[in-house]
Amino acid sequence: APNATVVGKVLMYNDVSVWYGAVIRGDKNKVKIGHQSNVQDRAVITTVADLGTGFPAHVEIGDQVTIGHGALITSCTIGNRCLIGQGSVVQEGCEIG
Repeated sequence: APNATVVGKVLMYNDVSVWYGAVIRGDKNKVKIGHQSNVQDRAVITTVADLGTGFPAHVEIGDQVTIGHGALITSCTIGNRCLIGQGSVVQEGCEIG
C-alpha cells in the first residue's frame, strides 16, 4: 500500500503484502516475514535491541501468516500458518505456533 512504512533490516519473502497504514520497523533489530504472509491495515511490527532474557530480540514470522488489523507485534516468533487477530498484542519473547 502506498502509505505503509517499512524501515531498516526487513526481509520479506515472495508474495508478502503490507496494507494501508501498517508499519514494519527493523531499525533496532531484524524482521523476517515468510512467503505469502500479510500484514493488514494499521498493524505494527517492531523490535527491541536486546531482551536481556536470552530470548531473541528480532521478529520472525513464518509462511502464510496473517497479522490482523491493528495488531502490535514486538520481538517475537510466529510460526507458519498462524492467524494473529485484529487488535492483538504479541509482546517480547513470545513464541506462537
